[in-house]
Amino acid sequence: MTLRDALRTAADNLSTHKLRSALTMLGMIFGVGAVIAMLSIGEGAERQAMEMIERLGVRNILVRDVDLRDEELQEVREKSPGVSPRDAVAIADAIPGVELTCGRIEIEPFTVLSDGRTVKATAHGVDASFAGLTNLEITAGRFVDPLDVAGHAQVCVIGEGVRRELFGYDEPLGRLLKVNQVWLEVVGVLRGAGASSTVQGVAVGSTDNDIYLPVTTAIRKLDLPALEAPLDEIIIRIAPGVSPGETARLVDELLRRLHGGESDYELVVPEALLEQSRRTQRLFNIVMGAIAGISLLVGGIGIANIMLATVFERTREIGVRRAVGARREDIRTLFLMESFAISVLGGLMGVVVGVVISRLVAASAGWSTVVTPWSVVLAFGVSMAVGIGSGLYPALRAADLNPIDALRWE
Repeated sequence: MTLRDALRTAADNLSTHKLRSALTMLGMIFGVGAVIAMLSIGEGAERQAMEMIERLGVRNILVRDVDLRDEELQEVREKSPGVSPRDAVAIADAIPGVELTCGRIEIEPFTVLSDGRTVKATAHGVDASFAGLTNLEITAGRFVDPLDVAGHAQVCVIGEGVRRELFGYDEPLGRLLKVNQVWLEVVGVLRGAGASSTVQGVAVGSTDNDIYLPVTTAIRKLDLPALEAPLDEIIIRIAPGVSPGETARLVDELLRRLHGGESDYELVVPEALLEQSRRTQRLFNIVMGAIAGISLLVGGIGIANIMLATVFERTREIGVRRAVGARREDIRTLFLMESFAISVLGGLMGVVVGVVISRLVAASAGWSTVVTPWSVVLAFGVSMAVGIGSGLYPALRAADLNPIDALRWE
C-alpha cells in the first residue's frame, strides 16, 4: 500500500465519521490556536518593549531626579542641589567614553493656549542635542538648535497632539502659543510616538502632548519651584564599544561626591533594561508555551483514544486486508496516516483560530500582538508530531493483530 492509498483511505474513513473526527480535532485546533495566540502576545510585548527602549537610546545612560517628600527636600538641598547642569559638565569632563551629555527640565504648565484654544501639555526645556539622543523625528520644520539655546530664544517644537488640538489642519509653523506667561514661536512638529508605556518599571512617555523649548529659556523665563532640582534628567551618550554598566558605575561614584552622598538621583541604563526585558519575555514565552502545549498533549490523548476505538471497530476489516495480502507495514501505515490526517487538519484550523484570537486580543484589549512565521511553524510542527506519536501505539496494535482471530471477530 502506497502513502497515497493510505491517505485516501484515511480521508474516506474520516469523512464517514464526520462528527467523531471533528470532535477529535478540537483538541488540536484549540491547542495550536492557544500556542500561536500566546506566542503572538509575547512577541508583541517584546517588540513594544524594544520600541520603548529604542526611544530611551540603547547607547544612553539616564540620570534622573528623584521625587522627595517635602519634609526631606529641605534637608537634602542643604547638601545637594539635585541633578543640575554642573553634573552634566562634570560627567562630560571626567568620565571616559562619554561622547555627549544633554540636560532636560520638565514643566507642568497651568495653561497652554493659542488663538483661544487650550490644550493640556507638558513642556520640556532641552538642549539642541536632545532630539538625536532620544530618536525624535521631525515631520515639519526643525528642532531646537544651539543658537536658540545660546540666545534664550522663545521658540518651541510641538508634538502631534498639541498641533492637532491648537491648530487643527492649519499650518502650525510660525504660529505663536503661550506657555504660562511666555509666548513661543512654533518652529517644528514631531512625529507621533504612540502611547506612554512602562518598561521594567521605567516610564517612557509619549511625545504627542509635549512641547520642547530651549533649556535656557525654560530656566530663565518660566517660574520653577525653588527647591526642585535645576534639571529633571541628564542624558549621557557613550561611545560605541564602551560598557554601559561600567560607565554607569563611574557616573554613580562621581555624582555621589558631587551630591554630598545624597541619593537624590537614579541611574537608568536602557541596555540593561533591554536585556532584562528579553529575559523576562523569554520566560513568559516558555511558561505560556508550556501551558498552551498542555492543550496539544490533551488533544493527542484524544486522538490516541479514538484511534484505539477505531482499531477495535475495524478488527474484522484488518483481518480481511491481511488475508488478501496486506502486510503489517501496510496496516501500520494505514492507521498512522489516519491519525496524521486528524492532526494536520486540526493544526491547519488551529492556525486560523490562533491568528483570529491574536487579532481579537489586539482589538479588544489594546495589546500589541505579532504572529510570527516561526510560531506558526512551531505550533503546526508540534501538532503533527503529537498526531504521529498518538497514533503510533494504536497502529502497532492493529498491525500485530492475528489475521485469523481478526477474521473471526464479530
